[in-house]
Amino acid sequence: MIRLGSNSATRAGILKAHNIEFVQNGGNYDEDSISTKNPKEFVIKATMGKYEELIKKYGYEDMPLLVCDTVVTCEGKLLRKAKDKADARYMLELQSNNETSIITCMIFKSKETYVYDVSTTTYTFDKFQKEDLDEYINTGLCMGKAGAIMVEGFCKPYIKKVNGFESTAMGLCIEKLIPFL
Repeated sequence: MIRLGSNSATRAGILKAHNIEFVQNGGNYDEDSISTKNPKEFVIKATMGKYEELIKKYGYEDMPLLVCDTVVTCEGKLLRKAKDKADARYMLELQSNNETSIITCMIFKSKETYVYDVSTTTYTFDKFQKEDLDEYINTGLCMGKAGAIMVEGFCKPYIKKVNGFESTAMGLCIEKLIPFL
């Protein structure tokens, strides 16, 4: 049994899909306090901030702690969660017919192990069709997602090339976590 220090339904789904028992206890770390615009630096600071908050609150002695954060970058821009539909459209149009990288930072701490990992998965997307884009934005599924993308959903038919693990793009590189469980 592990403690997932995240409120993400997607990360919980990844653990469930791999039959990993967990309890979910996300925190309240304020990512808006991070001033850097560098995507890799941002995701590392966010993960460390969440980790420090949750390690103080829960520790790791009774149950290993897993904390993650994910950002999206395209053309060197840091793409966080969309503030509204217009912001989602801007981010999605930027990624359309372009290369997009998803960076996930993970910290796993147990009595025996400390794992710190930063993984990147890069996608090359075809041009998003306007009708599909409009429908996706109107569903609201793009909200709450870094870069407003869902590689396992809306973006899947537009993927021309991928370099890395899909789980990294979904917010938890399960392939790198499993050997330590």
